[in-house]
Amino acid sequence: QVQLLESGGGLVQAGGALRLACAASGFKFGDYTMGWFRRAPGKEREFVAAINWSGYIKYSADSVMGRYSISRDDTKNTVSLQIDSVKPEDTATYYCAAMDFGSGQYKYWGQGTQVTVSS
Repeated sequence: QVQLLESGGGLVQAGGALRLACAASGFKFGDYTMGWFRRAPGKEREFVAAINWSGYIKYSADSVMGRYSISRDDTKNTVSLQIDSVKPEDTATYYCAAMDFGSGQYKYWGQGTQVTVSS
């Protein structure tokens, strides 16, 4: 059974940092590009970052580059998202997802972890 389980969310003050983690099971983790998405209150879900099997990384926009850092550990089947200097606009539910190489679509999704940044 495929499972993506996010953790690490919570309430954090602006300027602080947090690290989200996603533990994967039930599929061949090393074959998948892993991504992070977020959905802010009242907004559509948006792409944040992704990392493929070779370590190639893509971020959504310049606004997150420098503050967001994605990484993966294929020995533990985990993908992480480090967020530094958090801002109130980072408040969102963060989801990890696994992309199927053949289709190029994100096939598996976690339930999400809530991040709330207080000003």
